[in-house]
Amino acid sequence: MTLRSTVGIAEIATADTLENAIDHIARHGGPDVVVLDLNLPDVNGLDGLVRIRNVTDAPIVVVSSMADNRVISGVIHAGANGFVPKHSQRDVFQSAFDALRRSEIFVPAGYVLLDRNTSTDQSDVLERLASLTNQQARILQLICEGKLNKQIAYDLSIAETTVKAHVTAIMRKLGVQSRTQAVLIAKEASFTNVLQDRT
Repeated sequence: MTLRSTVGIAEIATADTLENAIDHIARHGGPDVVVLDLNLPDVNGLDGLVRIRNVTDAPIVVVSSMADNRVISGVIHAGANGFVPKHSQRDVFQSAFDALRRSEIFVPAGYVLLDRNTSTDQSDVLERLASLTNQQARILQLICEGKLNKQIAYDLSIAETTVKAHVTAIMRKLGVQSRTQAVLIAKEASFTNVLQDRT
């Protein structure tokens, strides 16, 4: 209702999981804008944002109750165009979309966008994760769930040799030597870690 009445968006498609959103984009083409909730059932930290950024060039506005300078900064550095705290007044949404129309990054009043250098390790992790293709990001998520190559191949309906090739490419892009290290890199991008590290 807020998007229709305040921003003037006429057609809105919703998805209950990130996979469904990605499938919708693949079937219907790129949207004009993506409004992303960080707490989807198939999302772990920033990987959802990174994966949706890999399939669309549309502006992405993250809407979340985890409104914290480090979280907001992490989201923006990972490729979002704006952040709106959940339960914000309509004028905040209006300001966010006005900023998008001007091709500006939107950070709500009272919050500060931290420099990448404030969290160099986190930014480095995000950049490496952002280099993964959508299929590689999906495979990494399944690795994080403890699935073996054979299970991943079955889940994604691809050959096990294809999974092995993707895993090799994932480890190369992340700069790691093992699946365990890849999982640790992915966990570093979770918002739980961001919030625990805040000063």
